[in-house]
Amino acid sequence: MQYKQLQNNELSALLAGEMKKFNEFKEKGFKLDLTRGKPCKEQLDLSMGMFDIVNSKTVFGDDKNDYRNYGFIKGVPELNRIFAKLLGVDEEEIISANSSSLCMMYDAVQRAMQFGVLGSKPWNGQGIKFICPSPGYDRHFRICETFGIEMIAVPMTDNGIDMDLVEELVSKDDKIKGIWCVPKYSNPDGITYSDETVKRLAKMKTAASDFRIFWDQAYFIHSLSGDDDKLLNILDLCNEAGNPNRVYIFASTSKITFASGGVAFFASSENNIAEAVKRMGAQTINPNKMSQWMHYEFFKTAEGVLEHMKKHAAILKPKFDAFLTIFKNAFQTDSDVVRWTRPKGGYFISVYVLEGCAAKVIDLCKECGLSLTPAGATYPMGIDDSDSNIRIAPSCCSLEEISISAEILVCCIRIAVLEKLMED
Repeated sequence: MQYKQLQNNELSALLAGEMKKFNEFKEKGFKLDLTRGKPCKEQLDLSMGMFDIVNSKTVFGDDKNDYRNYGFIKGVPELNRIFAKLLGVDEEEIISANSSSLCMMYDAVQRAMQFGVLGSKPWNGQGIKFICPSPGYDRHFRICETFGIEMIAVPMTDNGIDMDLVEELVSKDDKIKGIWCVPKYSNPDGITYSDETVKRLAKMKTAASDFRIFWDQAYFIHSLSGDDDKLLNILDLCNEAGNPNRVYIFASTSKITFASGGVAFFASSENNIAEAVKRMGAQTINPNKMSQWMHYEFFKTAEGVLEHMKKHAAILKPKFDAFLTIFKNAFQTDSDVVRWTRPKGGYFISVYVLEGCAAKVIDLCKECGLSLTPAGATYPMGIDDSDSNIRIAPSCCSLEEISISAEILVCCIRIAVLEKLMED
């Protein structure tokens, strides 16, 4: 249906029907939450066997290292070996830490602000700026807000961030020190950066010699099916382009094992790793190696991790499929007032509604008991100038709840859009 071609009397008749459905949803008293991409109970249950593996006889490493004691600031070597392979880096180019990759990103920014990077001047006091893909990950933006870093919103395309604009910006402004990227199954659009985009990021000319790419591999092995997107190895490309220290890579097991008790990883050039270890030495003696050893014992190999992720996909894919099927049936693909992404992996679906309607849709959903991520949350400073993006996180609800949530969202989109068109 092409809503924009309808006359006011037709819009009014459609609105009356949707308001009837809306009131029926309100009366049922649903309480549904699609705000954040959290693993569901069934996904968390997949890793419970970890607690049955480690015991008093299995706490020693392959080289008889006693991981109950101090030391190994770079983390358990056996686990580093597994995730170095998965991330496509050498074992000397990775650090494993505690559960939060977000914490490692924060620390990397804080170290740069206070000490600079590899001998550069400290970033603090320079009025620095970061490029922020938009829509993007709200917690990246919050780190910038915390340190008073100016954020430059750059739109996403089907191939990743708009590289024409990125190259123009970084070539002219030496205050631009960094860029946030979720390069595979991006948050929230589910886009994987194209080969050309990754190559251009690695080799582009930057006015700032201490420019860094913050490469957040949050969903690097989080495919929903066997048709996995391929992402080029940016560390290799940076080396080939003569920019070996340009990229910081982050990942974690938060959506692989336990969100509150996993392992985070930082990978980069040996120079960047050495600098990070030096700074970390004043902060800690070692990470939680017992948790890391449990993860190693549970997976044993990179192939063991990938097999584990197939079990996650089997739980998640039906939820995404259910949501997308309802949207396709409701709007078809030629709707002129709403479009949505069809991700092959990750944790989110992006819905784009008629400009000026997203906040209204979210408010209407709240009245029906459906909680969604606040409008604008996926943009720097929480400002979506078009007021059109809605982030959907299907993972934590049951299949039945996902279906109900999608029906509510469809109804609320129609109400907001119809009212907007009648106003115009």
